Amino acid sequence: MLLARKVRLSHCTSDIGGSMRKFLVVLDDSHECLNAMRFAAMRAAHTGGGVTVLAVIPPDEFNHWIGVGNVMREEARERIHGHFEVFAKWMRDKQGVEPNLMIREGQPVDEIISQVREDPEIGVLVLGAGTDTKGPGPLVTQLTRNSGSLPIPITVVPGDLSKEKLEAIT
Repeated sequence: MLLARKVRLSHCTSDIGGSMRKFLVVLDDSHECLNAMRFAAMRAAHTGGGVTVLAVIPPDEFNHWIGVGNVMREEARERIHGHFEVFAKWMRDKQGVEPNLMIREGQPVDEIISQVREDPEIGVLVLGAGTDTKGPGPLVTQLTRNSGSLPIPITVVPGDLSKEKLEAIT
């Protein structure tokens, strides 16, 4: 069963009354996630947009007895909230952007695609690319294969881009 839970709600509107573009960025434990977060927040700040941070809890993390699975699910949510708050504080303090957190359970690519399709305010999906020789990472690889069927563009941010270079291009 796939579950979606909104943690923070806000409706993004511009000064002229229309909807703002939101940048969707994926929160995970990868190093490249940092640059994707920075890029999304900086672009949102410069364009008057918003940021939705999506964390996906894969179902295979809970293939235990029901009681143990529920405890693990709550621990995963607490870990996500803690990780999110670090990025959210930086976004608020340095970029003036108040991000929203969405937590979904399921297969990451499926949940990212569902989030994009369910939220018409999302205008850009921002992904961080890995820097090792194995390639850009599983999310970038799988989502770029599906990019032709997505209703929005994907921005892939190199994981080793410096903070100064990010600032210059946003």
